[in-house]
Order: sequence, then C-alpha cells, then structure tokens
Amino acid sequence: MKKNKGKPGSTAEKEFVFEFRAGKHNCVLKVPLKFPVQENISDLHGRLMLLHKIPCYIENELKTSLSNFIENETILDFDREAELALQRLTTGDVDVNQLTNAWTRSYVETTLEHARPEEPSWDEDFADVYHELIHSPASDTLLNLEHNYFVSISELISERDMEIKKLQERQAAEMDKVMHELGNTLSDQDVNTVASQHFDAQQVLENKWASELKQVTGIQKQEYQEWVIKLHQDLQKSNNSSKINEEIKVQPNQLSELADSGARMFEEQPQLEESFTIHLGAQLKTMHNLRLVRADVLDFCKHRRHGSSGAKLRRLQTALSLYSSSLCGLVLLVDNRVNSYSGIKRDFATVAKECTDFHFPCLEEQLEEVQQVVLYARAQRSSKQKDQPEIPRNGGDDKSKNVERNPSNILPGEFYISRHSNLSEVHVVFHLCVDDNVRSGNITARDPAIMGLRNILKVCCTHDITTVTVPLLLVHDMSEEMTIPWCLKRAELVFKCVKGFMMEMASWDGGISRTVQFLVPKSISEEMFYQLSNMLPQIFRVSSTLTLTSKH
Repeated sequence: MKKNKGKPGSTAEKEFVFEFRAGKHNCVLKVPLKFPVQENISDLHGRLMLLHKIPCYIENELKTSLSNFIENETILDFDREAELALQRLTTGDVDVNQLTNAWTRSYVETTLEHARPEEPSWDEDFADVYHELIHSPASDTLLNLEHNYFVSISELISERDMEIKKLQERQAAEMDKVMHELGNTLSDQDVNTVASQHFDAQQVLENKWASELKQVTGIQKQEYQEWVIKLHQDLQKSNNSSKINEEIKVQPNQLSELADSGARMFEEQPQLEESFTIHLGAQLKTMHNLRLVRADVLDFCKHRRHGSSGAKLRRLQTALSLYSSSLCGLVLLVDNRVNSYSGIKRDFATVAKECTDFHFPCLEEQLEEVQQVVLYARAQRSSKQKDQPEIPRNGGDDKSKNVERNPSNILPGEFYISRHSNLSEVHVVFHLCVDDNVRSGNITARDPAIMGLRNILKVCCTHDITTVTVPLLLVHDMSEEMTIPWCLKRAELVFKCVKGFMMEMASWDGGISRTVQFLVPKSISEEMFYQLSNMLPQIFRVSSTLTLTSKH
C-alpha cells in the first residue's frame, strides 16, 4: 500500500481505538498514531498483532478497521487544510495573482503539450545530414573522402611502427654490448640503468606518436563534419552534383607497390562460409538467416589497405545502415578489466585507431565512460547489499571478493558496448567478459558466458541490431585441450542455447527476421568446419540451404 502524503510540518497525534471480543472478555486496543501516517499499513498492522498478542481470528477485522481509520482521518485532515486555505484566500492573506501564477507554472511544466521543443544538437543535425547524403549520389564523394583520410592515417601508423622498430633494434644492439661487458667493466646496476633509459625512451616515443595521432584524428573529424555540412548546403542550392562528386577522388596509395604482397597475405587461408535459412516459432514462424564462418574475429573490423573489389561495397553497406534499423553487431570475448591494454582488446583498439571515427567518440573515451558507469553500478549494488540481510551464496564468495578488491572490474557474463562507424562490417561491439572456465569442457547452459549471450541477443532485439556475429566455441583462439570432441560438444551447446534464445525473440521484438553468424577460429580444419556445418541444420531443423562458399 502506498504511503499517505501530507505536509511534513502539520503532524498531529490521534488515537486509534479498536474493540474486539476474546472469549468472554471485551477488549479494547488503543494506539496513538501520528498523522500523516508515513508507515506502510500492512507493516503497522503486523506489529500491532505481534506486540499486543491479538488473536489470529481478529487479524482481518483489525486490518480493515485500521485502514478505514487512517483513510478517514487523512481525508479529514486534507479537508481541514483546504478549509483553512480557502479562509486565507477569502480574508486576503494570500495573493491571488501569485497563487494563479504558481498554478500556471506547475501546469505548464508538467503538461507535455506545453513543453518546449528540444533544441537540436550538433550530433543529431550531423547524423540527419549524413544519412541524407549517404543515400544520395554524393555517397561516392563521401566514401572517397573517408578513404583518403584512412590512407593518411595508415601511412602515419606505418611511420610510427617503423620508427619504433628502429628504436627497438638500436636498443637491442646497445643491450647486447652492455651484457657483453657485464662483469668486466659494467655491473648489474649499470645494466638496470641502461634498461631503464631504454624503457623511458620507448615510452616517450610512443606518447609522442599517440599525441600526434590523436591530434590528426581530431583535425580529420572536425574537417570531415564541416565539409559534410557544407556539401549538404551546396547540394540544396544546386541539384547538379556531378561537379561536386569530382572534387574528391581517391588518392593513389603510396604503398601500392605492396599491393600484391598484401593481397597474398589475405589469401593464405580461404574463408569458409555456409549459410542457411530457418523458420522458428510455435504459431507464427519467423524466418532467420544463419551463417557458419571460419575467419578471424577482427576481419569483420579491418579495412583493407590494399582493398579488393568488395572492400568499397562493404564500406558503402556499413555507411548506408549506420543510422538505420538494420545495425550489425559483433561479440568480442574479453577479460574482466575495462581497458585496451592487453590481448584481443589491444588488437581491437589498434584496428579501431587505423581509421578516424567521424560519428562517435574514440574508443578510449567510450571505455572511460564505461568505467565510470561500472563504478557507479558497483557502488549502488554494494549500498543495497548493506541494507539487505546477508544471504549465503554457494560459490559466489570468490566473485564478490574480487569485486570488492577492484570495483572497476566486471564479472563473467557481464558486457559493455562500444559504438563505431569506422569498422569494416560492424557498428556495435559487445565486449563480453569471460573467464578461464570457458576453456574447460564442462560448462552448462547456465554458465555466465551463455547467459551473457542471451542478454546480448535481447539487447539486439531492443536496439535494431539485425545482424550479430557470435564466437561459436566461446574462444577466439584454439589450444591443445580443444580436441574434436571438445569442439563438437561446445558447438552443440551453443547451437541449442542460441536456438532457444532466438525462439524467445518473438516475445522480445514481435518476430523480426535476423541474421546470426557463428564464427569459428581460422585454425579450425576444413574437416572440422564441415562437421560443424552438418550439425547446425540438425539442431535448427533447417528448411533450406542458401549458399556454400569458399572466399579468398
């Protein structure tokens, strides 16, 4: 029951009287209550029953009487306050104009039809303009400009890598000389001093290049957004866009002599892909597309510096669906730290920096925001746990202790999201936290990683993400313990769980057709890939097979 509201200053004490019969005795219960009553009536009734040892057969009668008493007395208090307010208004103690102005202001502030229209922000204006241009003949011009910016950043990164490599080679030669003289003219302290100097020099160089890249990407983003706005204005003034399309052409790549070797690098192992069409649902069946793909997870993020014929088409497709209801998502398996300093997170951050993001904050800024949200969520959760009585949880002590030691870490099964417009085939990346348990062969459908996939699919349904790429084996790299039986067992588990989650989608989004790509590592053999492709239609009861391709 809701609390009764009243003015905090107008408190009064009233006596609640309740008569009842207990056997041959007539009993009277008298309880003083302060009005307005701020307590829950059910809790107050329970305390009265316990403290005064009232018989249980009186319970319902007491609760009804107590509720009626509080309700009647509260209404009387409101009526009394209203009469006093009308008297003050009649005698002139209250300014009528001031009162009407206060009522008008409250009405306007709480009524939607009187609300002021929201002022358009720069991001919203730029998004609308970009969406209009990318679906116009000027799209080729935008893609050419983005490619030119990508080439300049790539060349800058190549210079950085070359300079860092030369520094490391020079330092390695110096360290070899020092180690050669160790024990003769130099001591261990001298070796430590040289190593410290090398580390400082490398840090200074990396910071210098990081600052320069950040400055260049900032300038590119500002120039790009201003140019897009100007192009939109020019197109509105003139319907002829042929001259504008010729303003920017793709600059010849200075690294074109490496095109052949770069192309061979991507042809070392064919990308296998098999696609199916399925129909899921009890009464109203919904058609979905399933793909089994053998590729590296970052292949969906990288832009080809030495682009093939389909590179521009992929960039165009990603740009066309950027501000649409057909977004593409990717599940990236990470550890419990929200940063980009190690493992797959560092590789992904390197790919994200190769091309300027003209629409969203850079990855570092997004991770900083996620870090703040995680800290706030942990603080809220810990405050609620302190208010509630402690409940023993089997197996949860280690996780809770880990969070207490570092509240900025996330737990297995939790994930955070980053948005991107500069990746090849992905708009949204789900960074799903997993632990070493996913490498064992005994995980179940209730494992945090599996439940994290369910929550990710639910977010996809509520945020217009119609294509999502999922690591089928819940790992990005294979290891020795991942035998053929291990792979088949893990794939069967993920297939069955995802099928169940997809059947739940009908209740989440009303049954929208979606594409789910199951990704397996490149180190999987072709024989293993075809075993998995034979398992998929058996579990999903595939109605038809679309394609079976081998991409180079």
